[in-house]
Amino acid sequence: MTSRELTAAVLGSAAAGGLGSFAGGQTWARVVAVRPEPLPPVTDVLSGSSAVPLVPAAGLVLLAGAVALVAVRGSGRVAVGLLIAAAGGALAWSGLRALIGGLEAAAAELPVVGGTPVVETSSGWPAVTVVAGLVGACAGLLTVLRGRHWPALGRRYERA
Repeated sequence: MTSRELTAAVLGSAAAGGLGSFAGGQTWARVVAVRPEPLPPVTDVLSGSSAVPLVPAAGLVLLAGAVALVAVRGSGRVAVGLLIAAAGGALAWSGLRALIGGLEAAAAELPVVGGTPVVETSSGWPAVTVVAGLVGACAGLLTVLRGRHWPALGRRYERA
C-alpha cells in the first residue's frame, strides 16, 4: 500500500506541475481595443504566465517536488510534501483569481494605443489550473500525512 501511495503522490505532483506549466503558456484572454475610424482595432492576447506569473513558477515547483519525493525520506519528505501542498494551493488560487475577475485587471495593464479595451476571457485554462492546483495540494497533503512510511532509495551510496 505504501508504494502505491508514493506512486500516486509522485504522479499527482508531476501531473499538476505539467498541467500548470502547460496552461500558463496558453491564451487566457484576448484584448481588443476599438479605436476611432479610420484606425483599425488593436488586438493583443494575454497568456496565463503574463496574467498570473505565479502559475508557471508553481508548476515548476510541483515538477521538482515530484522528483524530490523519490529522492528524500523521513522529515525531508514531509518538508517536500509541505512545499508541494503550498505550490498546489498557490496554483489553485491563481486560477481561481483569474476566474473571478483577475484577467480584466491584468488586461488593463496591457499597453493599448488609444481606444477602449474589450476583454474576451476564456475560462477553460484557468479552470484547468484550479484542478491542477487541487491535485497538487492533495498530493502534498498525502505526502505530509503518510510520507514517512513510504519506501526510499537505498543507502548504498551514502557516506558512513
